[in-house]
Amino acid sequence: MLTKTLLRVLIPGAIALSQYGVAHAQSARVCVYFLEPEDGATVTSPVHVKFGVDGMKVAPAGTMTEGTGHHHLIIDGGSVPKGTVVPADDTHIHYGKGQTETDVKLPPGDHTLTMQFADGAHRSYGPEMNSTIKAHVK
Repeated sequence: MLTKTLLRVLIPGAIALSQYGVAHAQSARVCVYFLEPEDGATVTSPVHVKFGVDGMKVAPAGTMTEGTGHHHLIIDGGSVPKGTVVPADDTHIHYGKGQTETDVKLPPGDHTLTMQFADGAHRSYGPEMNSTIKAHVK
């Protein structure tokens, strides 16, 4: 039988031990990811995009509760540095109502899609809370 100390060393952040020594699953992962499309997929326009997030909750823009934020989609651009407000333009699309999926019109060709999670004031959570995929629109 593994001791509490040994379990903490073997699986840091992956389990929590109660005062009775019972292991409970606990998500220590904080990240965003694309549910759709898959990285490298060939798609048609409009492209259906689904956002995922672990370790934080999606909330509308203006919500300044710790541990919350909303998605932004950056088309053919990179991530936004931590603390910087995500611009609002044709290539930086805000989902400030707390949307977790959308359809995006893209011209034929290769595109990079970057999802950036940001707080209620649209300030980026930085590289830890972004994800980038490539898609080919036929």
